[in-house]
Amino acid sequence: MLDLVLPLECGGCGAPSTRWCPMCAAALSLGTDEPHVVSPRLDPGVPVFALGRHAGPRRQAIVALKEHGRTDLIPPLAYALAMGIHRLLAWGVLDVPLTVVPAPTRRLAARRRGGDPVTRLAAAAVQAHPQIAVAPVLRLKASAKDSVGLGSVARQRNLAGRVQIKGRVRTSVDVLVVDDIVTTGATASESVGVLTVAGVNVAGVLTLAHA
Repeated sequence: MLDLVLPLECGGCGAPSTRWCPMCAAALSLGTDEPHVVSPRLDPGVPVFALGRHAGPRRQAIVALKEHGRTDLIPPLAYALAMGIHRLLAWGVLDVPLTVVPAPTRRLAARRRGGDPVTRLAAAAVQAHPQIAVAPVLRLKASAKDSVGLGSVARQRNLAGRVQIKGRVRTSVDVLVVDDIVTTGATASESVGVLTVAGVNVAGVLTLAHA
């Protein structure tokens, strides 16, 4: 009866009667060589890693979380992000103590979504690790526009000088910038740039997907 009133469907493939099916869970699992290094058109000056392509169940889950309020998808996406962070720790790319800094999002978009989904994902991903903290200190100025549909040059111009730090970040530990998707690399470049200017040691960027 509950399914008739509030029908469940998988956030990755739309399969009925489940919020996240085994096939989609398998699609988000990491291979032995993942996350992969990707090369966005705008180089942030640090390694950029992605857990997979922005396609299939991964893409559908990210869209469902961000645009349709499917907060029930935070656990599987956060688990994938956690596995990526631990893999980078195992490879020696990162070290603990570690600070995870979510990429900035437009305040209007965050309000519309009931909060910043990237910050929520990051917090869920590291909540069980006492040596990893989340510091949501990056903000976008109000003059930044929605970057959907913009090319690399337009995205860069849109974000240039519009990412700022609000708060304090420990400069004595590694910092990992996390985001849901890397496309042109404009957000990653601006984020890494302002953190570096502030004396922060940014070890890399990790995203759920790359376009």
